[in-house]
Amino acid sequence: MTDIEASRTGSLLAVRGLTKLFGSFAACQGIDFDIRPGEIHALLGENGAGKSTLVKMLFGVLAPSAGEIAWQGSVVSIASPAAARKLGIGMVFQHFSLFEALTVAENIALSLDDGTPLAAVAKRAEELSRLYGLPLDPGAHVADLSVGERQRIEIVRALLQNPKLIILDEPTSVLTPQEADRLFETLDKLRAEGRSVLYISHRLEEVQRICDRATVLRHGRVTGECDPRKETPASLARMMVGSDVAVVRNTGTADAGAVQLEVRALSAPARTPFAVALKDIALTVRAGQVLAVAGVAGNGQSELFDALSGEYPVADRDAIRIRGQAVGRLGINERRLLGAGFVPEERQGHAAIGALPLSDNLVLARHRSDRKAFLAGGIFGLVRHSVVRAAAKRIAEAMDVRKSGDDPLAGSLSGGNLQKFIVGRELDRQPAVLVVNQPTWGVDAGAASRIRQSLIDLARNGSAVVVISQDLDEIFEIATDIAVISEGRLSPAEPAAVMTREKIGLLMGGLHESKAEPEPAHAH
Repeated sequence: MTDIEASRTGSLLAVRGLTKLFGSFAACQGIDFDIRPGEIHALLGENGAGKSTLVKMLFGVLAPSAGEIAWQGSVVSIASPAAARKLGIGMVFQHFSLFEALTVAENIALSLDDGTPLAAVAKRAEELSRLYGLPLDPGAHVADLSVGERQRIEIVRALLQNPKLIILDEPTSVLTPQEADRLFETLDKLRAEGRSVLYISHRLEEVQRICDRATVLRHGRVTGECDPRKETPASLARMMVGSDVAVVRNTGTADAGAVQLEVRALSAPARTPFAVALKDIALTVRAGQVLAVAGVAGNGQSELFDALSGEYPVADRDAIRIRGQAVGRLGINERRLLGAGFVPEERQGHAAIGALPLSDNLVLARHRSDRKAFLAGGIFGLVRHSVVRAAAKRIAEAMDVRKSGDDPLAGSLSGGNLQKFIVGRELDRQPAVLVVNQPTWGVDAGAASRIRQSLIDLARNGSAVVVISQDLDEIFEIATDIAVISEGRLSPAEPAAVMTREKIGLLMGGLHESKAEPEPAHAH
């Protein structure tokens, strides 16, 4: 019996000295920890602390550079995800591993190693989705689904494999509170059955609520273990970052200024059978305001963002006005030239191309709005690489982006650090209008605090900010005004000071106060 077997007797999974090097950079260094049968074990740490690298080694995606993994007392080599699943380890990744051209059932079937007929997979997936309160249509194509619905596929796919250990990486980041509650009930049932869960989340209240133990990583090393139920969110955050997390300061703004973004009678048909039609949307956002749009996933948030950003222009040019200009039929670049900025929900593949360095991603986003600075000889000129790299460095420093080199590939950054860069890429321009969809999805407490403060500061400096978010804590922390989207309809915006969670919950369910024309956002 090896040292690891002797010291981890009774553990379902144990690691000792687990290390992963990328060149000279140690993403994980000498990690020791264990997971016991029938426990929910939290893995905590900042973005870039090594959590994703660690669990990828446990799931066979990455090979360790050193150290051992023991499964039920025996040292094992996990050479692939198929090998991990065969042992009894399932995983739900933070970033989805789905084929958009395939259906829900086909994506689930690809992860199964037993040749189950597709019809049987579809039937079982539908049963599980109903059981766990995660509605799915097995015949729907992934390309037509919202981010929240895609997350449901990942969770159902993992549960369908009946694992002894399930690794969940930010599983509730795109779930409604009700869906999260149902997931927690499922986790309690799994624990009662003697199964184990390794739970990664930046929502520390969740960790306190459902986890039995927590292991904390910082800079690739284990820095502590605790019972999260005996801690507070503040003390857990302090363990993660090594110091107190900055408190978001929102002292309010002066009287709202001129209208910067105006939407009137915006309607747009659903682009696919699974999309949501926008119905008579009206909103007004002035300089100095942060209008937060709350709602349950899949109620038109993505469609609203696409319309505001110009990714999908609308038929009525006057339905959307930016700084007084009718832009309904204009695309993203034309809207950027008017002083607008946009941050989409999905950072990988939509906001950034992982295979390109940060500087190239910066050029792709701002080649029109910053063509004089970034390009020599006009829009078709050569890239001024030194200028672009200097801008990328400035953005990274302003947003505290942790990276392994001067200009690394976007895909090499952790989720939170990439999100900080993407938000910073827009803030660097000081846009008059900024529209952000899910600004802190899957980022740690420190990164979330920095992003939220930057949005507040942008509005305080005279910009109009629209934040589409499912996080009610975030909404109340940063918003001056709140509206709710439900089934493609937007409620009238009201001052955040008079909004309550109960009222937002009713509006999320479609209980709009009036069918009349919504009033503009409250002017402060």
